[in-house]
Amino acid sequence: MKHLHLGALCAALAGVWPTFALGAPAEAADSSLKQLREQVRELRESYEQRIQALEKRLAEAEGRATQAQAVARQADVRVEAVAQSVARVETRPAAPVVGAKSGEGAFNPAISLILDSKFTRFQRDPSQYRIDGFIPSGGEVGPPKKGFSLGESELAISANVDHLFRADARFALAEDDGAGVVEVEEASIQTLALPEGLKLKAGRFLSGIGYLNQQHPHEWDFADAPLVYKAFLGPRLQNDGAQLRWVAPTPFFLEFGTEVASGESYPGAERGKNGAGLWTAFVHTGGDVGESGAWQAGLSHVHANPRERQFEDNGLTNAFSGRSQLWVADFVYKWAPQGNSRDTSFKLQGEYFQRREKGDLTHDLEGAALTSASRFRQSGGYLQAVYQFMPRWRVGVRGDWLNAGTVDLGSLSSAELPILGAYSPRRQSAMLDWSPSEFSRVRLQLSRDKSRADEADNQVWLQYIMSLGAHGAHKF
Repeated sequence: MKHLHLGALCAALAGVWPTFALGAPAEAADSSLKQLREQVRELRESYEQRIQALEKRLAEAEGRATQAQAVARQADVRVEAVAQSVARVETRPAAPVVGAKSGEGAFNPAISLILDSKFTRFQRDPSQYRIDGFIPSGGEVGPPKKGFSLGESELAISANVDHLFRADARFALAEDDGAGVVEVEEASIQTLALPEGLKLKAGRFLSGIGYLNQQHPHEWDFADAPLVYKAFLGPRLQNDGAQLRWVAPTPFFLEFGTEVASGESYPGAERGKNGAGLWTAFVHTGGDVGESGAWQAGLSHVHANPRERQFEDNGLTNAFSGRSQLWVADFVYKWAPQGNSRDTSFKLQGEYFQRREKGDLTHDLEGAALTSASRFRQSGGYLQAVYQFMPRWRVGVRGDWLNAGTVDLGSLSSAELPILGAYSPRRQSAMLDWSPSEFSRVRLQLSRDKSRADEADNQVWLQYIMSLGAHGAHKF
């Protein structure tokens, strides 16, 4: 701006200089100077007005940019909280659009592969693992073999069949006595268009009871399931049957569900009969606590009528027939600053189980076959906390406990069934994991396991989990 003023001044002086050089009268010089001052004043006012207009436009632009940045930051902060609220209900796949692109590619399902492998160091022989004080569930509840092991990898295939149904299949790739095996973990269909928040699922699926039961192993915060799941569900409730869920139209999350199933897996038993052998009912509710917290709680019930549910103890085969009832209470609380869990988060999770069984217990089924009326009332639970102290890094602790409670063997005794002797197992675990991205995780876990009455087992776990392909968001 100064250069412009000087230029105009020089031009004006150049115009009047000849007059002074020729000795013009003083009056003419004064008139020229007045004109020059007037021109300079007009130029100054003109440029000052233009500068003020430009500064005003610049201030308005900066204000809009600041406001946009504030809105963007607020949106980023609220994204996690909204995602947590939405995740409490299973994401409903979109129905095919009429007139959408057709062809071979339109029918490709979503395929994902979860690789899960472990390296372990145990003091006790994992092949001799047992949970004293409780009837063995017969499931895969023991730790993996010492050293390197395959773990339980997972192959998942899912897609919308049409505008009415969706299909999901999950296969567990595991190891059994050194040989690789493939197990059908889930193979089910579910509806997409039932009214009033209803959803029906049929086939083989993980039960909706509790909190952890619905999660797959790669979703767990620790390398293995809690003791209470191993003892009461062996280590999770999985059946062939049908499930009905209803999400109530309330301002907070409220879900009711019920299942009817074959009941051929623990706590049921192989039946070889028509009809159902297991029923469940559950309710889950939850909501937000301000802008930083969210919670969910649930209550579930499982009813089964096992017939000759066999188990081995001290080299002999035994069997239980009667009625089994299980109640589960679960709770989880999640916290992140302003709902943004990218840098810091905290999760507190716990479940409490209580089981009552009443019926006939047969000792040495293939030999003496001594039968007596029996009654069991047992309980257990776990409580865990996981803290993300910086991006990608988490630390967690978990405490497991089981209470053998009331065990009435009638005319039988714990000498004949030593595994049912009075004992209440305990276990404490601590873990540290690192997730370079949402597709990978490396975890170190230390545990002191007192599942067996005679001696504790100090354990070291090193685990990696890698996710390949399309994989949906996890539930709350």
